Amino acid sequence: MRVTDGVAVAALVLGLSACAPSLRTAAPMAAAAGSAAGSWLEAGQRQALAAAVPPAPVEGSEAARADIAASDRLRALENTDRWLLATRHAELRPALALAHFDCALGFRLTAADSPRLVALLERVLHDADETAELAKARAPRPRPVAVDPDRPACQVASPAARASPSHPSGSAAVGAAYGAAFAALVPEQADALNRIGHEIAVSRMVCGMHYPSDVVTGEDLGRAVFGAIAATPAFAAEAAGARQEIAAARARGLTSPACAAERAALAIPLP
Repeated sequence: MRVTDGVAVAALVLGLSACAPSLRTAAPMAAAAGSAAGSWLEAGQRQALAAAVPPAPVEGSEAARADIAASDRLRALENTDRWLLATRHAELRPALALAHFDCALGFRLTAADSPRLVALLERVLHDADETAELAKARAPRPRPVAVDPDRPACQVASPAARASPSHPSGSAAVGAAYGAAFAALVPEQADALNRIGHEIAVSRMVCGMHYPSDVVTGEDLGRAVFGAIAATPAFAAEAAGARQEIAAARARGLTSPACAAERAALAIPLP
């Protein structure tokens, strides 16, 4: 499928860049932000959540072959609107990832006006990513872009990023946890916000960075991590401050010009 003029315009409107980092290529920055912000969960809680993650399909099994076939079919989306949206979704640093939820909310959020929301999401990022890394260490699985080093990624992917473990998807865990966090903060729009968290996860398959089962397992983990976060005594106080910032953004009424392009990209069916 060729890139049309409409896709090029969509890329411009979405503010996409082929240099957008993934969570893995930005790992030192993400880790530093999470360490500075602290963690919602105790180390033992993260270990327990990681231990509950099911393993990847056994190499050579029917499930593994189906995973590979599904990943190969997704190559049909390379250089389409959905591919470009996946490039945008690769950016998961909270101050910038706020923009992924603008269209679901119906108004724009900015990091400058939402410091408490950004701080809350930094801690969500830390716990979801750290827990996924613990799970990955148990039985590393190669990524699609590592198995086929000539396969393009929809972002800059260093050799180290290509070689890093694929199961479960840490980015899918973070995306699902972000969606669940926004849904808890704005429950009247929970379905739309959770959908964006899911689409961030789907983008990892589109990018060739993860197999479908990596993403499904990552999403399940991200929701479990946020469920544990929401049960902590400290979360309610932090959530109250974030809700005030969201209400102020709603009152300002700024909207994103990227929403039409996002709708077009999400309307493309997965092959």
